[in-house]
Formats: sequence, structure tokens, C-alpha cells
Amino acid sequence: MSAVRSLIFAEVEEGQALSPLVHPVTATTVVLGAIASRDWRPMHHDKDFAINRNGTKDIFINTPTNAAWFQRFVTDWTGPKGRLGKMKFKMKIPVFPGDTMTLSGRVVRKSVDDTGCCWIDLDLAVSVGGKVNTECQARFALPADAGDNPWERHGDRWKP
Repeated sequence: MSAVRSLIFAEVEEGQALSPLVHPVTATTVVLGAIASRDWRPMHHDKDFAINRNGTKDIFINTPTNAAWFQRFVTDWTGPKGRLGKMKFKMKIPVFPGDTMTLSGRVVRKSVDDTGCCWIDLDLAVSVGGKVNTECQARFALPADAGDNPWERHGDRWKP
């Protein structure tokens, strides 16, 4: 079995698009995300509550699950040494069972900090039917070369 390769900083260009990730959303997708994040609020597992008390058309993906999908999307691209530094996002439209969500992104900026850590800033989105549901900006550390590992950076050497 071969080791999974990690993307290195020199292989990334500003403006580069990430290959989209398409995922059909089911009620199971929504409920498992809520359970995994210990979010017991009924709008994420009780369809009657979501419709009649929350005023939505169905249960919907919660905030931590959105964050997890963004992180999975980027680390699928970077490989196991890609490390999230920070992320912020704005959920504009809920994602419901029956939707097919498409995660997309592009590299906005590359930089190296004063400790030698290599950073990429990304604009990301979750879209359904060509309409952006969630916008995201994320900062990930990438290895400078095959011998580097951002996960080994701690304390003053980690400045996301």
C-alpha cells in the first residue's frame, strides 16, 4: 500500500481552482452531522418541527456540519499534511435532504510567515442548483516541501 501524498506549497498557484466535490444530501447526511456535532436541536432531525415550528421546508444541515464539509473538501485536495489555520463562513440558504451540494473553491493568496510556515488563503462555497448557499474564507498551512509537516508546528511556530 502506498502512502497518501500531500500537496506542497510550490504546486499551488494563486487563482487556481479546486476540483469540485458533489454530494447528494439525504436525511441521514443531515442527522448524522447533527449527532456527530452533538447538536440536539430538533430542526436538524425532526421534520415536523423544522416545517411547523421553524418554518423551513425540511430538516437542514447545521453549522458544524457545514464546517466539516469545508474542511473535508480542502483536505481531500491538500492531503493529510494540509492543516486548517482558520475559517469563517456565512450560511445564507439552508441545505436540505434532496439537495445536491457542490463544494467549490479557489486559491486567493499564497504567503509564507516569519516562521517559514506556508499558507494558502481560499475562497470556498457550497452551492445547490448553481446558487451559493454558504460562502467561506479559509486559511490552510501546506508543507513547504516533502520533509515539512505543518502539524508539527506548535506555539510560536504556529500563527494562523
